[in-house]
Amino acid sequence: MSKILVTGGCGYIGGHTIVDLIQNGFDVISVDDLSRGSMKMLHGIEKIVGRPIKNYKVDLCDLDDTEAIFIENPDLVGVIHFAAFKSVPESVEQPLMYFKNNLNSLINILQCAEDFDVDNFVFSSSCSVYGNTTQLPVSEEAPLAEPESPYARTKQMGEAICRDFTNLHKDFNTILLRYFNPVGAHPSALIGEFQDLSESVVPVITKTAIGARKEMNVFGTDYHTRDGSCVRDYIHVSDIAHAHTKALQYIIEDRNKSNCEVFNLGTGNGVTVLELIAAFEKVSGQKLNYNRGPRRAGDVIEVYANNNKARKELGWETKFDLDAMMDTAWRWEQVVAASKKPVAG
Repeated sequence: MSKILVTGGCGYIGGHTIVDLIQNGFDVISVDDLSRGSMKMLHGIEKIVGRPIKNYKVDLCDLDDTEAIFIENPDLVGVIHFAAFKSVPESVEQPLMYFKNNLNSLINILQCAEDFDVDNFVFSSSCSVYGNTTQLPVSEEAPLAEPESPYARTKQMGEAICRDFTNLHKDFNTILLRYFNPVGAHPSALIGEFQDLSESVVPVITKTAIGARKEMNVFGTDYHTRDGSCVRDYIHVSDIAHAHTKALQYIIEDRNKSNCEVFNLGTGNGVTVLELIAAFEKVSGQKLNYNRGPRRAGDVIEVYANNNKARKELGWETKFDLDAMMDTAWRWEQVVAASKKPVAG
């Protein structure tokens, strides 16, 4: 089996990707300093795949500790790099922290890939690189607009670093995957989003419905969209995960057209925040307590994907519709809530 290093493997998308990689014949090791990830994710993965997963509790901003992972695993054939801070509001409040963490960790991983001849690399990027694009649905060829947050800027800069590195090393293969809005949880309800303080919209919805939050805010209802709220392309996290497996297979099997390629990962459907709430209420049978508030700094107005390239080149298709996204997210929230109830006795 080909061995893959997944950075941020105890995080939301990284954890689901480890499951998909293993179910498709890859051997996987994880590195996660657990500053944002959780060992609960690793334990859930192990229940799903039926085997232990090695995680290195290492800060990738420390080059020596990062090198030690590569020294201990000389048979690595690829890296999927998720490890990064990802909160838009937090990045607005603490931009230097985001530049330091997200860029230094990427540079160290690429340095190790160069030093240890690991030539297949998948970078976790974001649709936020498009900014307030005028092209909808947005394709990979769309010009990158001014980023709306420091988080988005780190993704633009990260892509540029990957391109420059790959241009220098002609035997090095890089895939840049621009996610739209990952939501939902694994259908087994054994893994999902573990961050209690997540500000992503779907965890906020489910935590409000379960009573962990008193209410939620819809940030902005005066945008030029069909109901005034922001439009996003929500995609199930397991569909995102499977795209990483497809991307690795694509470059390992030398099917790539160039040694640095970009793919959008979205459903191609734009959904407003208010439509998302309505979908949740339909699936769950819960009435959500929410307020309509002012716009939030860093938010893009409207973006959804043209995913034709990923479907054609990677042979990737999405399997989960919006109802399934909300259903798995709600079932996961109920599992989390049940695990926190005191045991009677």
